[in-house]
Amino acid sequence: MLRSLRTAALGMAAQQLNVDTISNNLANVNTTGYKKNTIEFQDLLYETIQTGSASSYETAGKPSEIQIGLGNKPIATFRSFSQGNIEDTGNSLDVAINGNGFFQISRSDGTYAYTRDGGLRINSDGYLVNSSGLHLFPEISLPAGIAAVNISQNGRISAIIEGQAEPEEIGQIELATFINPAGLRAMGGNLFEETEASGEPSYGLPGEEGFGTVMQGYLEKSNVDVVQEMINLIVAQRAYEINSKAVKTADELLSLTNQLKR
Repeated sequence: MLRSLRTAALGMAAQQLNVDTISNNLANVNTTGYKKNTIEFQDLLYETIQTGSASSYETAGKPSEIQIGLGNKPIATFRSFSQGNIEDTGNSLDVAINGNGFFQISRSDGTYAYTRDGGLRINSDGYLVNSSGLHLFPEISLPAGIAAVNISQNGRISAIIEGQAEPEEIGQIELATFINPAGLRAMGGNLFEETEASGEPSYGLPGEEGFGTVMQGYLEKSNVDVVQEMINLIVAQRAYEINSKAVKTADELLSLTNQLKR
């Protein structure tokens, strides 16, 4: 009975983590470039009560053993980088990646982060930055007096400056890809950072082999499927309830055992 108490308690803890993960997905259903997360579990070691070896006449030729499981544990969280819906925003500085790749963001400590959030803005110094004020890398500076900005599908940025008839090229967007994007570590703020699991980034221009194109005036939305997440939430809730019932049942059995002496 003590084994069943521990096993069911582990099951409750596992489902609590599952609910936490699902809740975070639902909370970010409107977050630009958010990638849904799922938690993965493994069963724990098994206690072998009786083997199937032919060590005695009674067990000779027995086709299976008696094994009792000891619960489960969370082993990893898997982030799906399937592309979310691309929606028209009408903002000329909003850029979505259609295909593989990440925008590169320069952080204040000199390191780089990666994002699918292409909501770019212009800071007080004329540089393109993300919504948190971090610079897009390579840095792109827009001159004063810009009348319009154009971003081609291959990431070339040109601007029409007041008083000039021809557009002026002012920069080029570069993208980064990873051999295992699911290994990236989420940092918050729609940013990811490189890890050993993700591998080192490869750099290239939009539209090159292995890299997606960019779409001006669009943003990639979250890839969370609300209906599926609600189903997952109900399944996790039911699993938690069943495990809690197993704890209660084991407790009642222990109580009956304790009353045998009376």
